Amino acid sequence: MLTKNATQTKQLGARLAKRLRGGEILALYGELGAGKTTLVQGLARGLGIKKWVTSPTFILLNVFKISHRGRIKYFIHVDAYRLKQASEALEIGLSDYLGRPDTVVVIEWAEKLEEVLKNYKVKKIKLKTLSAAKRVLIL
Repeated sequence: MLTKNATQTKQLGARLAKRLRGGEILALYGELGAGKTTLVQGLARGLGIKKWVTSPTFILLNVFKISHRGRIKYFIHVDAYRLKQASEALEIGLSDYLGRPDTVVVIEWAEKLEEVLKNYKVKKIKLKTLSAAKRVLIL
């Protein structure tokens, strides 16, 4: 899927969110600036989250409670960029959320957590930069 600007990337994320039923783990792959956080912002908006979503680079994990989306009660946003070892994700409590049927987990820089994620069903999303504004998302 091709997006031509950040707005379209967010819109795509919002459309993808409508397909989520809970229990999903979305693993985002892409270089710095590829649009991972922008996609996450769209996913959050599509799930009805009104708070501004920023990448949790320094705190590593953000938990958003969803009270109006039926089965999905939590949206977990992880940024693994600063992690040196996959085990660090377990230390911050990521395993408490993985695979829960009432939770959607989205992980930026998922390649750093492949050891942790190998025991779960994961939907991989690759983002590639085509130009300053254009991105292609491979689902």
